Amino acid sequence: MRGSILSYFDMCQTEKTSLQRGMNFRLRGGHSVFLMSVRKGAPYHDRVEDEGLTLIYEGHDATKIVDGPDPKSVDQPARLASGRPTENGRFFEAAQRYKRERTGADLVRVYEKVRDGIWADNGYFELVDAWRESDGRRQVFKFRLKAVESSQEELGATDANIVLSRTRMIPSSIKQAVWERDKGACTMCGAKDELHFDHIIPYSKGGSSMVLANVQLLCARHNLGKSAKIE
Repeated sequence: MRGSILSYFDMCQTEKTSLQRGMNFRLRGGHSVFLMSVRKGAPYHDRVEDEGLTLIYEGHDATKIVDGPDPKSVDQPARLASGRPTENGRFFEAAQRYKRERTGADLVRVYEKVRDGIWADNGYFELVDAWRESDGRRQVFKFRLKAVESSQEELGATDANIVLSRTRMIPSSIKQAVWERDKGACTMCGAKDELHFDHIIPYSKGGSSMVLANVQLLCARHNLGKSAKIE
């Protein structure tokens, strides 16, 4: 569920695989997974735009080799030495294919690191663009993703042309501030497990993801009970 707070183990259980990489292309032939972070000191420069509708995700570096160059000093690779595509290459080709055909955008589920050992499910995004740009030292990949309300998998949809409504993700700075303010516990009962980031006034009723005072931590029981009601 979008907004859920999980451990690394929880994420792996949800995806039914070990998420040892930040970029995971078409798990079991279905949706892909990105692990992101905009915390200070994060290894890549991910960012959120359009008040939470758009995610710009940076590609990943070459694997560090003993006595080899610093991965941060060389272009991010599209292919391995064997000629096989890297995850950068796979996602890049998928985005270019979507731009050519304008149908069947890849779905990417995005998990965001909020604190050490704590992750937030940011929900599903459509991969709509990809390019390379200089970061001042080398060429890096950039991927543009647009947030969607729910995935075709969740809806059980088979129509590739189904229109998915868009929703805004809560900014990282708001998530971190809410976690600190609410002390990592449900504001209703103090529970510290099965937590969710919740909009006090739902976005559908005019609430904002950009305002700290409109976001709180709720446990699963109180979050589901509240639903879309304004309390």
